[in-house]
Amino acid sequence: MSGSSHVEEPLIESRNQLVDYLSSGTRERDDWRIGTEHEKFGFHFDDLRPPTFDGERGIEALLKGLVQFGWTPVEEHGRVIALTRDAASVSLEPAGQLELSGAPLENLHETCREASSHLREVRAVAEPMGLGFLGMGFQPKWRRDEMPWMPKGRYKIMREYMPKVGSLGLDMMTRTCTVQVNLDVASEADMVKKFRVSLALQSIATALFADSPFTEGKPNGFLSYRSHIWTDTDNDRSGLLDFVFEDGFGYERYVDYLLDVPMYFIQRGDNYINAAGQSFRDYMAGKLPAHPGHLPTLQDWADHTTTAFPEVRLKKYLEMRGADTGPWNRICALPAFWTGLLYDDSALDAAWDLVKDYSLEELHALRNGVPRQAFKLPFRKGTVLDVARQALQISAHGLARRARLNDVGSDETIFLSPLMELVEAGETPAERKLALYHGVWGGNVDPVFREFAY
Repeated sequence: MSGSSHVEEPLIESRNQLVDYLSSGTRERDDWRIGTEHEKFGFHFDDLRPPTFDGERGIEALLKGLVQFGWTPVEEHGRVIALTRDAASVSLEPAGQLELSGAPLENLHETCREASSHLREVRAVAEPMGLGFLGMGFQPKWRRDEMPWMPKGRYKIMREYMPKVGSLGLDMMTRTCTVQVNLDVASEADMVKKFRVSLALQSIATALFADSPFTEGKPNGFLSYRSHIWTDTDNDRSGLLDFVFEDGFGYERYVDYLLDVPMYFIQRGDNYINAAGQSFRDYMAGKLPAHPGHLPTLQDWADHTTTAFPEVRLKKYLEMRGADTGPWNRICALPAFWTGLLYDDSALDAAWDLVKDYSLEELHALRNGVPRQAFKLPFRKGTVLDVARQALQISAHGLARRARLNDVGSDETIFLSPLMELVEAGETPAERKLALYHGVWGGNVDPVFREFAY
Protein backbone atom coordinates (compact mmCIF):
# COMPACT_ATOMS: atom_id res chain seq x y z
CA MET A 1 0.00 0.00 0.00
CA SER A 2 1.11 3.59 -0.52
CA GLY A 3 0.54 6.96 1.17
CA SER A 4 -3.02 8.01 1.92
CA SER A 5 -5.44 8.22 -0.97
CA HIS A 6 -7.65 11.23 -1.56
CA VAL A 7 -10.04 9.68 -4.07
CA GLU A 8 -13.55 11.14 -3.80
CA GLU A 9 -12.82 12.75 -0.45
CA PRO A 10 -15.55 15.20 0.54
CA LEU A 11 -14.51 18.79 -0.11
CA ILE A 12 -14.63 21.34 2.68
CA GLU A 13 -16.92 24.20 1.94
CA SER A 14 -17.68 25.54 5.44
CA ARG A 15 -16.08 26.01 8.84
CA ASN A 16 -18.85 23.85 10.33
CA GLN A 17 -17.38 20.80 8.62
CA LEU A 18 -14.11 21.43 10.43
CA VAL A 19 -15.88 21.68 13.78
CA ASP A 20 -17.90 18.54 13.00
CA TYR A 21 -14.69 16.67 12.17
CA LEU A 22 -13.22 17.34 15.62
CA SER A 23 -16.46 16.75 17.52
CA SER A 24 -17.09 13.47 15.68
CA GLY A 25 -14.55 11.86 18.02
CA THR A 26 -16.80 11.97 21.09
CA ARG A 27 -17.49 8.51 22.54
CA GLU A 28 -19.56 6.94 25.28
CA ARG A 29 -17.50 6.15 28.38
CA ASP A 30 -17.63 2.39 27.71
CA ASP A 31 -15.93 3.05 24.38
CA TRP A 32 -13.07 5.17 25.76
CA ARG A 33 -9.68 3.80 24.80
CA ILE A 34 -6.02 4.44 25.59
CA GLY A 35 -3.61 4.98 22.69
CA THR A 36 0.09 5.22 23.56
CA GLU A 37 2.89 6.42 21.27
CA HIS A 38 6.59 6.34 22.01
CA GLU A 39 9.76 7.18 20.09
CA LYS A 40 13.31 5.88 20.60
CA PHE A 41 16.81 6.48 19.24
CA GLY A 42 18.57 3.76 17.28
CA PHE A 43 22.33 3.32 17.59
CA HIS A 44 25.02 1.01 16.26
CA PHE A 45 26.56 -1.13 18.99
CA ASP A 46 30.08 -0.59 17.62
CA ASP A 47 30.28 3.23 17.29
CA LEU A 48 26.98 4.40 18.88
CA ARG A 49 26.10 6.31 15.70
CA PRO A 50 22.45 6.53 14.59
CA PRO A 51 21.57 4.21 11.71
CA THR A 52 20.90 5.72 8.30
CA PHE A 53 17.81 4.82 6.28
CA ASP A 54 19.69 2.79 3.64
CA GLY A 55 22.05 -0.15 3.89
CA GLU A 56 22.01 -3.60 5.40
CA ARG A 57 22.12 -2.12 8.91
CA GLY A 58 19.74 0.71 8.09
CA ILE A 59 16.29 1.61 9.33
CA GLU A 60 14.52 0.43 6.17
CA ALA A 61 16.13 -3.01 6.61
CA LEU A 62 14.90 -3.04 10.21
CA LEU A 63 11.34 -2.22 9.10
CA LYS A 64 11.47 -4.99 6.50
CA GLY A 65 12.72 -7.37 9.18
CA LEU A 66 9.74 -6.58 11.39
CA VAL A 67 7.33 -7.74 8.63
CA GLN A 68 7.87 -11.32 9.89
CA PHE A 69 5.73 -10.40 12.93
CA GLY A 70 2.66 -9.73 10.79
CA TRP A 71 3.24 -6.06 9.98
CA THR A 72 2.24 -4.67 6.57
CA PRO A 73 4.76 -2.35 4.89
CA VAL A 74 3.72 1.20 3.93
CA GLU A 75 5.71 2.66 1.05
CA GLU A 76 6.43 6.13 -0.27
CA HIS A 77 8.00 6.21 -3.74
CA GLY A 78 8.92 2.53 -3.36
CA ARG A 79 10.68 2.89 -0.01
CA VAL A 80 9.31 1.27 3.17
CA ILE A 81 8.71 4.17 5.57
CA ALA A 82 6.20 2.62 8.01
CA LEU A 83 4.36 -0.55 9.03
CA THR A 84 0.77 -1.22 10.07
CA ARG A 85 -0.81 -4.09 12.00
CA ASP A 86 -4.44 -3.99 13.03
CA ALA A 87 -4.88 -0.51 14.55
CA ALA A 88 -1.19 0.04 15.40
CA SER A 89 1.66 1.39 13.31
CA VAL A 90 5.43 1.70 13.37
CA SER A 91 6.76 4.84 11.75
CA LEU A 92 9.87 6.98 11.46
CA GLU A 93 10.62 10.41 12.85
CA PRO A 94 12.87 12.66 10.70
CA ALA A 95 16.25 11.25 11.85
CA GLY A 96 15.05 7.67 12.01
CA GLN A 97 13.73 7.69 15.59
CA LEU A 98 11.49 4.63 15.61
CA GLU A 99 7.93 5.24 16.78
CA LEU A 100 5.25 2.82 17.87
CA SER A 101 1.77 4.32 17.58
CA GLY A 102 -0.14 1.82 19.62
CA ALA A 103 -3.67 0.56 19.03
CA PRO A 104 -6.54 2.09 21.04
CA LEU A 105 -6.73 -0.33 23.98
CA GLU A 106 -9.17 -0.81 26.85
CA ASN A 107 -6.78 -0.79 29.79
CA LEU A 108 -3.20 -0.17 30.82
CA HIS A 109 -2.36 -3.86 31.22
CA GLU A 110 -2.95 -4.22 27.48
CA THR A 111 -0.97 -1.03 26.81
CA CYS A 112 2.06 -2.29 28.72
CA ARG A 113 1.87 -5.69 27.03
CA GLU A 114 1.79 -3.96 23.65
CA ALA A 115 4.87 -1.87 24.46
CA SER A 116 6.76 -4.90 25.77
CA SER A 117 5.95 -7.06 22.77
CA HIS A 118 6.95 -4.25 20.38
CA LEU A 119 10.30 -3.82 22.10
CA ARG A 120 10.82 -7.61 21.98
CA GLU A 121 10.12 -7.69 18.24
CA VAL A 122 12.44 -4.74 17.59
CA ARG A 123 15.22 -6.36 19.61
CA ALA A 124 14.82 -9.67 17.75
CA VAL A 125 15.43 -7.90 14.43
CA ALA A 126 17.86 -5.20 15.57
CA GLU A 127 20.36 -7.20 17.64
CA PRO A 128 21.59 -9.40 14.77
CA MET A 129 22.04 -6.14 12.79
CA GLY A 130 24.20 -4.72 15.59
CA LEU A 131 21.57 -2.12 16.48
CA GLY A 132 20.23 -1.07 19.86
CA PHE A 133 17.56 1.43 20.95
CA LEU A 134 17.61 4.02 23.71
CA GLY A 135 14.72 5.89 25.31
CA MET A 136 15.65 9.45 26.32
CA GLY A 137 14.15 12.85 25.56
CA PHE A 138 17.16 14.19 23.64
CA GLN A 139 20.00 12.55 21.73
CA PRO A 140 22.80 12.59 24.34
CA LYS A 141 25.84 12.39 22.06
CA TRP A 142 25.54 13.35 18.41
CA ARG A 143 25.44 16.78 16.80
CA ARG A 144 22.53 17.81 14.61
CA ASP A 145 24.70 17.55 11.46
CA GLU A 146 25.61 13.97 12.43
CA MET A 147 21.98 12.86 12.44
CA PRO A 148 20.65 11.12 9.30
CA TRP A 149 17.48 12.22 7.47
CA MET A 150 14.71 9.87 6.42
CA PRO A 151 13.34 10.14 2.85
CA LYS A 152 9.80 11.26 3.71
CA GLY A 153 8.23 14.04 1.68
CA ARG A 154 6.70 15.91 4.61
CA TYR A 155 10.06 16.05 6.42
CA LYS A 156 11.80 17.67 3.46
CA ILE A 157 9.21 20.49 3.52
CA MET A 158 9.47 20.90 7.30
CA ARG A 159 13.28 20.81 7.17
CA GLU A 160 13.36 23.76 4.77
CA TYR A 161 10.73 25.74 6.70
CA MET A 162 11.84 25.22 10.31
CA PRO A 163 14.89 27.53 10.29
CA LYS A 164 12.65 30.40 9.14
CA VAL A 165 10.46 30.28 12.28
CA GLY A 166 12.73 29.27 15.18
CA SER A 167 16.29 28.27 16.03
CA LEU A 168 15.63 24.79 17.47
CA GLY A 169 13.12 23.24 15.05
CA LEU A 170 15.68 21.03 13.33
CA ASP A 171 16.79 19.77 16.74
CA MET A 172 13.17 18.98 17.56
CA MET A 173 12.94 16.97 14.34
CA THR A 174 16.22 15.07 14.54
CA ARG A 175 17.24 14.82 18.19
CA THR A 176 14.12 14.50 20.39
CA CYS A 177 11.96 11.56 21.48
CA THR A 178 8.68 11.66 23.39
CA VAL A 179 6.08 9.35 24.85
CA GLN A 180 2.45 10.45 24.63
CA VAL A 181 -1.02 9.14 25.28
CA ASN A 182 -4.21 9.79 23.32
CA LEU A 183 -7.42 9.82 25.34
CA ASP A 184 -11.11 10.08 24.46
CA VAL A 185 -13.81 12.56 25.44
CA ALA A 186 -17.54 12.07 25.98
CA SER A 187 -18.81 15.49 24.92
CA GLU A 188 -17.68 19.03 24.23
CA ALA A 189 -17.96 19.92 27.94
CA ASP A 190 -15.91 16.84 28.86
CA MET A 191 -13.28 17.77 26.26
CA VAL A 192 -13.02 21.30 27.67
CA LYS A 193 -12.55 20.10 31.26
CA LYS A 194 -9.98 17.46 30.30
CA PHE A 195 -8.14 19.92 28.04
CA ARG A 196 -7.87 22.50 30.86
CA VAL A 197 -6.76 19.99 33.49
CA SER A 198 -4.19 18.34 31.25
CA LEU A 199 -2.82 21.65 29.94
CA ALA A 200 -2.45 22.98 33.51
CA LEU A 201 -0.66 19.78 34.62
CA GLN A 202 1.42 19.20 31.49
CA SER A 203 4.48 20.86 33.05
CA ILE A 204 4.12 18.48 36.01
CA ALA A 205 4.32 15.55 33.60
CA THR A 206 7.37 17.20 32.01
CA ALA A 207 9.03 17.27 35.45
CA LEU A 208 8.10 13.65 36.27
CA PHE A 209 9.52 12.40 32.96
CA ALA A 210 12.49 14.83 32.64
CA ASP A 211 15.22 12.78 30.99
CA SER A 212 17.26 14.89 28.57
CA PRO A 213 20.21 16.44 30.45
CA PHE A 214 22.94 15.93 27.80
CA THR A 215 23.76 17.63 24.51
CA GLU A 216 26.72 16.45 22.42
CA GLY A 217 28.18 14.49 25.31
CA LYS A 218 28.01 17.20 27.96
CA PRO A 219 25.43 18.37 30.54
CA ASN A 220 23.28 21.06 28.90
CA GLY A 221 22.02 22.82 32.03
CA PHE A 222 18.51 21.39 31.62
CA LEU A 223 16.72 18.36 32.99
CA SER A 224 14.27 18.27 30.07
CA TYR A 225 16.09 19.86 27.19
CA ARG A 226 13.47 18.33 24.89
CA SER A 227 10.82 20.46 26.58
CA HIS A 228 12.98 23.58 26.27
CA ILE A 229 13.42 22.96 22.53
CA TRP A 230 9.70 23.50 21.99
CA THR A 231 10.02 27.09 23.26
CA ASP A 232 11.94 28.04 20.11
CA THR A 233 10.74 25.61 17.46
CA ASP A 234 7.81 27.45 15.86
CA ASN A 235 5.70 29.58 18.18
CA ASP A 236 2.90 29.79 15.60
CA ARG A 237 2.13 26.13 16.29
CA SER A 238 3.41 25.27 19.77
CA GLY A 239 3.05 26.40 23.37
CA LEU A 240 0.43 26.53 26.09
CA LEU A 241 -2.75 27.80 24.35
CA ASP A 242 -4.00 30.39 26.85
CA PHE A 243 -7.36 30.56 25.05
CA VAL A 244 -8.28 27.07 26.31
CA PHE A 245 -8.85 28.65 29.74
CA GLU A 246 -11.12 31.41 28.39
CA ASP A 247 -14.89 31.37 28.86
CA GLY A 248 -16.66 29.91 25.84
CA PHE A 249 -13.78 27.67 24.79
CA GLY A 250 -14.89 24.66 22.72
CA TYR A 251 -14.44 22.97 19.35
CA GLU A 252 -15.14 26.16 17.39
CA ARG A 253 -12.43 28.12 19.16
CA TYR A 254 -9.90 25.33 18.54
CA VAL A 255 -10.84 25.29 14.85
CA ASP A 256 -10.13 29.04 14.69
CA TYR A 257 -6.74 28.40 16.31
CA LEU A 258 -5.93 25.68 13.76
CA LEU A 259 -6.97 27.98 10.92
CA ASP A 260 -4.38 30.46 12.21
CA VAL A 261 -1.63 27.80 12.24
CA PRO A 262 0.33 28.11 8.99
CA MET A 263 0.19 25.06 6.72
CA TYR A 264 3.11 22.77 5.89
CA PHE A 265 1.92 20.67 2.95
CA ILE A 266 -0.85 18.99 0.97
CA GLN A 267 -0.46 15.26 0.35
CA ARG A 268 -1.64 13.67 -2.88
CA GLY A 269 -0.79 9.98 -3.04
CA ASP A 270 2.96 9.68 -2.49
CA ASN A 271 3.57 13.33 -3.36
CA TYR A 272 3.63 16.41 -1.16
CA ILE A 273 2.80 19.91 -2.36
CA ASN A 274 4.80 22.47 -0.40
CA ALA A 275 2.37 24.94 1.21
CA ALA A 276 4.68 25.93 4.08
CA GLY A 277 3.60 29.17 5.72
CA GLN A 278 0.39 29.43 3.68
CA SER A 279 -3.14 29.79 5.09
CA PHE A 280 -5.78 27.09 5.37
CA ARG A 281 -8.35 29.89 5.24
CA ASP A 282 -7.06 30.80 1.77
CA TYR A 283 -7.25 27.12 0.82
CA MET A 284 -10.94 27.05 1.84
CA ALA A 285 -11.53 30.04 -0.42
CA GLY A 286 -9.84 28.24 -3.34
CA LYS A 287 -6.99 30.76 -3.23
CA LEU A 288 -4.06 28.74 -1.89
CA PRO A 289 -0.94 29.84 -3.82
CA ALA A 290 0.46 26.28 -3.70
CA HIS A 291 -2.75 24.72 -5.10
CA PRO A 292 -4.81 27.50 -6.72
CA GLY A 293 -8.42 26.84 -7.67
CA HIS A 294 -8.70 23.77 -5.43
CA LEU A 295 -10.68 23.28 -2.23
CA PRO A 296 -9.38 21.21 0.70
CA THR A 297 -10.61 17.69 1.47
CA LEU A 298 -11.41 16.40 4.95
CA GLN A 299 -8.16 14.42 4.76
CA ASP A 300 -6.29 17.70 4.15
CA TRP A 301 -7.87 19.02 7.34
CA ALA A 302 -6.99 15.84 9.24
CA ASP A 303 -3.38 16.24 8.03
CA HIS A 304 -3.38 19.90 9.06
CA THR A 305 -4.51 19.06 12.62
CA THR A 306 -1.28 17.01 12.99
CA THR A 307 0.92 20.02 12.15
CA ALA A 308 0.04 21.97 15.32
CA PHE A 309 2.33 21.10 18.22
CA PRO A 310 0.89 22.55 21.46
CA GLU A 311 1.55 20.95 24.84
CA VAL A 312 -1.86 19.25 24.59
CA ARG A 313 -3.26 18.68 21.11
CA LEU A 314 -6.87 18.14 20.10
CA LYS A 315 -7.62 15.89 17.15
CA LYS A 316 -10.69 13.65 17.47
CA TYR A 317 -9.22 12.94 20.91
CA LEU A 318 -6.75 14.67 23.25
CA GLU A 319 -2.99 14.05 23.04
CA MET A 320 -0.66 14.60 26.02
CA ARG A 321 2.61 15.90 24.58
CA GLY A 322 4.75 17.07 27.52
CA ALA A 323 6.93 14.06 28.40
CA ASP A 324 10.42 12.87 27.52
CA THR A 325 10.47 9.20 26.61
CA GLY A 326 12.31 6.74 28.82
CA PRO A 327 12.71 3.04 29.66
CA TRP A 328 9.82 0.65 29.07
CA ASN A 329 8.30 1.07 32.56
CA ARG A 330 7.90 4.81 31.98
CA ILE A 331 6.32 4.10 28.58
CA CYS A 332 3.62 2.36 30.66
CA ALA A 333 3.65 5.03 33.40
CA LEU A 334 2.80 7.99 31.15
CA PRO A 335 -0.58 6.65 29.98
CA ALA A 336 -1.23 5.45 33.53
CA PHE A 337 -0.68 8.95 34.96
CA TRP A 338 -3.11 10.60 32.54
CA THR A 339 -5.69 7.79 32.48
CA GLY A 340 -5.95 7.95 36.26
CA LEU A 341 -6.46 11.72 36.16
CA LEU A 342 -8.87 11.97 33.22
CA TYR A 343 -10.87 8.72 32.99
CA ASP A 344 -12.37 8.76 36.50
CA ASP A 345 -14.89 11.50 37.36
CA SER A 346 -13.81 11.95 40.97
CA ALA A 347 -10.15 12.15 39.92
CA LEU A 348 -10.95 14.65 37.18
CA ASP A 349 -12.84 16.79 39.70
CA ALA A 350 -9.97 16.58 42.18
CA ALA A 351 -7.43 17.45 39.47
CA TRP A 352 -9.55 20.43 38.44
CA ASP A 353 -9.73 21.55 42.07
CA LEU A 354 -5.95 21.35 42.20
CA VAL A 355 -5.37 23.62 39.18
CA LYS A 356 -8.50 25.75 38.70
CA ASP A 357 -7.06 28.84 40.38
CA TYR A 358 -3.64 28.67 38.66
CA SER A 359 -3.16 31.97 36.85
CA LEU A 360 -1.86 32.15 33.27
CA GLU A 361 1.29 33.78 34.68
CA GLU A 362 1.81 30.79 36.97
CA LEU A 363 1.20 28.32 34.16
CA HIS A 364 3.76 30.09 31.98
CA ALA A 365 6.24 30.22 34.85
CA LEU A 366 5.84 26.45 35.21
CA ARG A 367 6.19 25.91 31.46
CA ASN A 368 9.35 28.02 31.28
CA GLY A 369 10.97 26.90 34.55
CA VAL A 370 10.36 23.15 34.61
CA PRO A 371 12.71 22.23 31.72
CA ARG A 372 15.63 23.53 33.78
CA GLN A 373 14.60 22.84 37.39
CA ALA A 374 11.86 20.17 37.21
CA PHE A 375 10.88 19.10 40.76
CA LYS A 376 12.95 21.84 42.40
CA LEU A 377 11.16 24.74 40.71
CA PRO A 378 9.57 26.92 43.42
CA PHE A 379 5.79 27.09 43.09
CA ARG A 380 3.47 28.92 45.47
CA LYS A 381 4.45 27.88 49.00
CA GLY A 382 6.39 24.81 47.91
CA THR A 383 7.89 23.30 44.76
CA VAL A 384 6.78 21.42 41.66
CA LEU A 385 7.60 18.22 43.56
CA ASP A 386 4.67 18.96 45.91
CA VAL A 387 2.27 19.36 42.97
CA ALA A 388 3.65 16.20 41.33
CA ARG A 389 3.02 14.27 44.55
CA GLN A 390 -0.59 15.52 44.70
CA ALA A 391 -1.26 14.81 41.03
CA LEU A 392 0.14 11.28 41.35
CA GLN A 393 -2.04 10.64 44.38
CA ILE A 394 -5.15 11.76 42.47
CA SER A 395 -4.16 9.59 39.50
CA ALA A 396 -3.59 6.54 41.73
CA HIS A 397 -7.04 6.92 43.28
CA GLY A 398 -8.56 7.25 39.82
CA LEU A 399 -6.87 4.07 38.62
CA ALA A 400 -7.88 2.20 41.77
CA ARG A 401 -11.52 3.21 41.23
CA ARG A 402 -11.36 2.07 37.59
CA ALA A 403 -10.51 -1.36 39.05
CA ARG A 404 -9.18 -2.89 35.83
CA LEU A 405 -7.38 -6.01 37.04
CA ASN A 406 -4.74 -8.17 35.40
CA ASP A 407 -4.69 -11.96 35.67
CA VAL A 408 -3.04 -11.88 39.11
CA GLY A 409 -5.57 -9.40 40.46
CA SER A 410 -3.47 -6.20 40.36
CA ASP A 411 -5.14 -2.98 39.27
CA GLU A 412 -3.59 -0.34 37.00
CA THR A 413 -1.93 1.58 39.85
CA ILE A 414 1.07 -0.78 39.49
CA PHE A 415 2.13 1.25 36.45
CA LEU A 416 2.60 4.38 38.55
CA SER A 417 5.31 2.70 40.68
CA PRO A 418 8.30 4.20 38.82
CA LEU A 419 6.82 7.69 39.21
CA MET A 420 5.98 7.16 42.88
CA GLU A 421 9.56 6.09 43.45
CA LEU A 422 10.97 9.20 41.70
CA VAL A 423 8.72 11.51 43.75
CA GLU A 424 9.65 9.68 46.96
CA ALA A 425 13.33 10.28 46.19
CA GLY A 426 12.68 13.80 44.89
CA GLU A 427 14.90 13.04 41.89
CA THR A 428 14.17 13.11 38.17
CA PRO A 429 15.58 10.50 35.77
CA ALA A 430 17.79 13.28 34.36
CA GLU A 431 19.36 14.00 37.75
CA ARG A 432 20.12 10.29 38.19
CA LYS A 433 21.93 10.21 34.85
CA LEU A 434 23.85 13.38 35.74
CA ALA A 435 25.00 11.74 38.99
CA LEU A 436 26.28 8.75 37.00
CA TYR A 437 27.97 11.07 34.49
CA HIS A 438 29.78 12.99 37.23
CA GLY A 439 30.49 9.76 39.14
CA VAL A 440 31.11 6.27 37.80
CA TRP A 441 30.90 7.29 34.13
CA GLY A 442 33.81 9.68 34.63
CA GLY A 443 32.38 12.53 32.55
CA ASN A 444 31.54 10.32 29.57
CA VAL A 445 27.98 9.81 28.21
CA ASP A 446 28.78 6.69 26.19
CA PRO A 447 27.75 4.27 28.99
CA VAL A 448 24.18 5.58 28.74
CA PHE A 449 23.77 3.60 25.51
CA ARG A 450 24.78 0.37 27.21
CA GLU A 451 23.11 0.84 30.59
CA PHE A 452 19.79 2.32 29.46
CA ALA A 453 19.16 0.56 26.14
CA TYR A 454 15.91 -1.41 25.83
